Formats: sequence, C-alpha cells, structure tokens
Amino acid sequence: MRNLAFIFLITTSLFSSEYAVVVSEKSAIATLSVKQIKDIFILKKQFVDDEIVVPVNISSASPMRDTFEKKILQIEREQLSNYWVKQHFHGIRPPVVQSSENSMKLFVKNVNGAIGYLPIGLIDKDMRIVYEF
Repeated sequence: MRNLAFIFLITTSLFSSEYAVVVSEKSAIATLSVKQIKDIFILKKQFVDDEIVVPVNISSASPMRDTFEKKILQIEREQLSNYWVKQHFHGIRPPVVQSSENSMKLFVKNVNGAIGYLPIGLIDKDMRIVYEF
C-alpha cells in the first residue's frame, strides 16, 4: 500500500502543472488554448471575443519566462528577439514587462484585460486560471 501511495505522489508531481496563465476574475475569459495564448503574446490577437487583452511578461531573467516561452510560445529567445526587432519596424512593441511575480500579479488584477502567467501557488481568488502549464 505504501508503494502505491509513493507512486501516486511521484506521478502527480511529475505531471502536475507548475505555472498558469491568468486573468482577473472580472474578465469574461474562461479558458484559452495554447494557440490563442501564443497569438496574444506575440500581439497577433488583441481581443478575445469582445474583450481587449493586454499581455504582460515577467523579466527575461526569470526561469518562469523561459518555461513560458518554451511551452507556450514554443520559440527560442533569440528567435523571439528577432521577431520583436521586425515588429518594431511596423510600430509594434512587445508586451509590457514586470520585474517580479508580485508586480505581475498586481498588474493582472488591476489592469483591465491584462493576461499574464504565475506560479500556481501565487494565484488567489481575484484571479482566474485560463491555462495551466
């Protein structure tokens, strides 16, 4: 019986999500696909239904951002940098950047349409998870 409990704990920790894409609980957005999230964060999509979305990134020094770029954007940092250089010439700037998880949390809670990502343990009742990764 102990072996079964141990195996359960190991498999749930291996397959459980560490981070989540979040919006304010006031948002009408319930769930998003990886493609929708990617399109939002590379600014190919500015609305979900009739709601404007404001993507926000964490500092590029954060391991959470590396995970987000690999699992959600599915693009390497250098390719993403090149993408934003090209977009700059079209007048398009990359998403807002927050320096810490707490500032990301406050931004998502207080800016209408904000969408960001956080460790699951930091998400509270004022936020809605739209995708886990």
